[in-house]
Amino acid sequence: MDRTNLKPQLRIIMAALLPVLIISVVLLFLLYHARRKEIPVAHKTQASQVAYNIHLDSLDIRYARVGANQNLSDILSSYIHSKWIDRIAKETRDVFDVRKMHSGNTWARIFTRDSSHRTLYFIYETNSIEYVVYDFRDSLKVYRGRKMVTFKQKSAAGTISSSLWKAFEGHNLDIRLEMALADIFAWTVDFYGIQKGDAFKVLYEEIYVDGRMVGIDHVNSAYFRSNSKDYYAFLYEKDGKKEYFDENGLSLQRSFLKAPLKFSRISSRFSSSRMHPVLRIARPHFGVDYAAPRGTPVVALGDGKVTELGWKGGFGRHISIRHNSVYTTSYAHLSAYAKNLKAGIHVNQGEVIGYVGSSGLATGPHLDFRVYKNGDPIDPLRLESPRSDPLPAKELVRYKAQSALWKSRLDSLNVN
Repeated sequence: MDRTNLKPQLRIIMAALLPVLIISVVLLFLLYHARRKEIPVAHKTQASQVAYNIHLDSLDIRYARVGANQNLSDILSSYIHSKWIDRIAKETRDVFDVRKMHSGNTWARIFTRDSSHRTLYFIYETNSIEYVVYDFRDSLKVYRGRKMVTFKQKSAAGTISSSLWKAFEGHNLDIRLEMALADIFAWTVDFYGIQKGDAFKVLYEEIYVDGRMVGIDHVNSAYFRSNSKDYYAFLYEKDGKKEYFDENGLSLQRSFLKAPLKFSRISSRFSSSRMHPVLRIARPHFGVDYAAPRGTPVVALGDGKVTELGWKGGFGRHISIRHNSVYTTSYAHLSAYAKNLKAGIHVNQGEVIGYVGSSGLATGPHLDFRVYKNGDPIDPLRLESPRSDPLPAKELVRYKAQSALWKSRLDSLNVN
């Protein structure tokens, strides 16, 4: 082949193909960016599209979340006149105080689909169900609303290999269900003494908003096997109040909780002679130490009156509660007290009174918890708490018929 004649031919071919190549590259570039173009979240042509009970057939909507240290002015300054923002802050506080907006909460802006993109509504979600609407169409109007809520009945069961939290994690169960279960059996099951082989079963209802699960409504019935003992709980309404009872109609609620905080670890038990971790001398330890992260809420073991609140030597920040003429409890090494708590006021069982810390003589964050019976210290882990009032005989027949159905459903669940 004569290579001297090949080069001119190649130049002719390349010259002919070059425009085609350029057009192809341009088309690919436009197609790529067209696919990347953002589509409005609620830009739908059908008239049935609704958000916050507002029809969006000729409107667009954008969603976002409140940023850290962001306020209403920061959010709306680019969309509406400053006079509207001033009016919102001054005139609508009785509906919602915008100073109480929380970072992470969802907000939405609804605006016209034309070139002006005029903002007609601003919506702030106070939680996953409730929201506040600011209507700018004519004069400023503000009102509250609620999303449509649906409920689904669910069941769960499992065997514990190491901890309740691990069991729930292994079954992809919501942490809020774990907390609900711990609350139900707080008076009967020692969650610090859970062992491998313990098991749970639960029948409950989940809350759904916009097709998304947002929480646990309530537990209908539950079962827990701990240390080879079986515990049942059935929700029942008595005198307008819902409460959990066992299979015999006895209330699960006791005069005292099993512990003053949740899901911590016992680092030191009741002892007549223990080596003090700071002083390095043997001395009695008439309480139980619960190791927990700093700031963990501490609750009152039962109803009572705060008799002491303040710094108490090696105990650091300390609280004493007198529950009745027999029992008193104390809580030491706190990092802080609950807001508005002071000596002389009444507190309710389960009410937050302070937060775990390491004040006083302590090597790390923990709660030193003590119980006194007639002035003498007793082992908190051996405290026998009396039950609340049982169901009256006239209601027992109806309760047992109702609870039998729930028990049958629980017993049919397999743990694994």
